[in-house]
Amino acid sequence: MTVACTPFAATKSPSRNIRRTVLPNGLLVLTESIPHVRSVSMGVWIRSGSRDESLELNGISHFVEHMVFKGTTTRDAQQFAREVDSIGGNLDAFTGKEAICFNIKVLDENVSRALDLLTDLVLHPTFTPEDIVREQGVILEEIKMDEDSPDYLVHETFTQNFWKGDALGRPILGTVKSVSSFTQQIVFDFYRSCFTPRNMVFSAAGNLDHDRFVAQVAERFRDLAASPEGDIAKPTSPATFPHITLKRKKSLEQVQLCMGMPAPPVDSPARYGVYLLNTMLGGGMSSRLFQTIREERGLAYSIYSETSPFRDTGSLSIYAGTSVEKTGEVIRLTIAELRRLKEEPVQEAELKRAKDQLKSNIVLGLESSSSRMSNLARQEMYFGRFYSIDEIVAAVETITSADIQELAQQLFQPEQIAVTVLGNLGNLVINREALAC
Repeated sequence: MTVACTPFAATKSPSRNIRRTVLPNGLLVLTESIPHVRSVSMGVWIRSGSRDESLELNGISHFVEHMVFKGTTTRDAQQFAREVDSIGGNLDAFTGKEAICFNIKVLDENVSRALDLLTDLVLHPTFTPEDIVREQGVILEEIKMDEDSPDYLVHETFTQNFWKGDALGRPILGTVKSVSSFTQQIVFDFYRSCFTPRNMVFSAAGNLDHDRFVAQVAERFRDLAASPEGDIAKPTSPATFPHITLKRKKSLEQVQLCMGMPAPPVDSPARYGVYLLNTMLGGGMSSRLFQTIREERGLAYSIYSETSPFRDTGSLSIYAGTSVEKTGEVIRLTIAELRRLKEEPVQEAELKRAKDQLKSNIVLGLESSSSRMSNLARQEMYFGRFYSIDEIVAAVETITSADIQELAQQLFQPEQIAVTVLGNLGNLVINREALAC
């Protein structure tokens, strides 16, 4: 197929071999050429996820992600499996709060066949009533399985109460009630509204040629009509609720603890400072929480902190698994570390160690074609531009000890802290005074 250059408006990134082309129907195609590898990873990203669902349709994004694998107008599920295996491919998908992704990784010699499989999956699902009923049963079992996982359940309970009443707080899988209500018409209506060119990003990375790849994508997507003008409406930024939730589950041997507070969104100028703060607090074996609570006191086997940034909000949370007798002490020591970060500037040696750890994680995280493919799509969806490793490293290096202390003072506000505790809690009581940092 011969593709005219003019309507595609291809642009190129100067620092990485990244090119960007918009097809006539509005579909954005991103590629990064990595000539020294033998693989190609490609993914179709939908720019909406579970937080964009109504209460009644909670779980529909995840449900549709599952359903497209059940067969298309040209292949059934077994044919898909056989064809993917025949080219040694890895076909996968996931649903998040703000995106759905379908992706495949293959040898560079199998790009065309992999592209056939991926686009057939995304563009031609059948959603038969029989498959819908079967998949409802599968996902209801998945919901039960996750509810039997204590660390998942404590995070889910925390999230639901932290963003109470908002779609961001609702489970990605949906509920037994919502999933059981899905019909073929509901599934098709959702699919048609979200699987549109303007709501998609097609990203690929590996040993490929941009122009040739774009021509192949254009051929397969030529029948997908252009989206209506205007983007899909996104919900407003939700309020957070500083709750204290004790959920009793007598069958558990261990108490699961999740503590968190509001944090900046994914594109915040403060994001690198937040990443460093999280690294020092609980982001590794040398972190303060790990050393104090596990290594020095022996109060928990698993303890860590993590950030969850979204397009307009975020959270920083701390997880620990401990005994009911030690829960109060774990909370006390955690609060003490938050207070210390607010009151005492971090030493330069600790800050340098955190910077080196963060920079290494960023660089090592971009060593595969699949991670580069994901990075392309995420940077496009959240920033509308591409940050090179050099730019990111330079930004990390500018963060000072004073910046970290100022961030800690902004984030670690006692009245904003939320806590969820799950387990055989006995007479355990947690009051707001215990969270004073």
